[in-house]
Amino acid sequence: MRGRGRPAVLAALLTALFVCPAAQAADADDLSAALRRARTLEARGTVSVTVNFPPRAQAQRQAARLPAVPFRPALLLRNFRVSRGPDEAVAGRPAARYDLSPLNTQAARWTLWIDRVWNVPLAYEERGADGALARRAALTEVRGAARTAARAENAPTGLRGAVLEALPGLKFPPGFAPVAARAVAGQQEVTLSDGVNVLSLVVSPRGVQAAPGVASRRVGGRFVWLVGNLPPEALAAALSGIRAVRPEALGTFLAPAASKP
Repeated sequence: MRGRGRPAVLAALLTALFVCPAAQAADADDLSAALRRARTLEARGTVSVTVNFPPRAQAQRQAARLPAVPFRPALLLRNFRVSRGPDEAVAGRPAARYDLSPLNTQAARWTLWIDRVWNVPLAYEERGADGALARRAALTEVRGAARTAARAENAPTGLRGAVLEALPGLKFPPGFAPVAARAVAGQQEVTLSDGVNVLSLVVSPRGVQAAPGVASRRVGGRFVWLVGNLPPEALAAALSGIRAVRPEALGTFLAPAASKP
């Protein structure tokens, strides 16, 4: 009996080896399609929003639409394992559940619920590496779907090299890449993304008070901050090797902040 059982066990292992990656790829493709559709279509109604990170005086509020999360499918598929769970109901509508597990175990993990008919998000949840809820937004009542303006997705070509020239010795946290830059109030701000999670890299003439999710380092006469949902040691490690600050290297990548009329 034992000898006849081994081929069956081996066959099962080989099936898992080849089928599981294929299933994960299919799940990732399905989620990517939904996120791309969400660039131009969104569900509307009543949304319950909870934000525990960054900390704020009022953690809960209501909204008419899901707060925007700058999903970048190409980066997401590179940095997360995507698996589909059992369907669940959100605001009385059938939804496919997708769990996003980061390859960088220090990054936050996400769960998204995608409407089975419209193929757009109905809810999402972010949890830190320690499992603590960072934020959650979910429709509690759905009134319909509406078109929305398409949002840019691709990072400017050459931005990564410009950031490293501006901050020699900077180490991007694993999986994160610069996707946008802007100048505001005498500061330069670069947005880093792993496809879902976002970090803000700021060059400023002044320092910032230590707080959860904030690292700051003085380099010459300038300060460099890194802000986001990573453990403090990961944020500090990214800044620890910076040898100089040359914001002029960002040049035309710095989009000016919108001016007030």
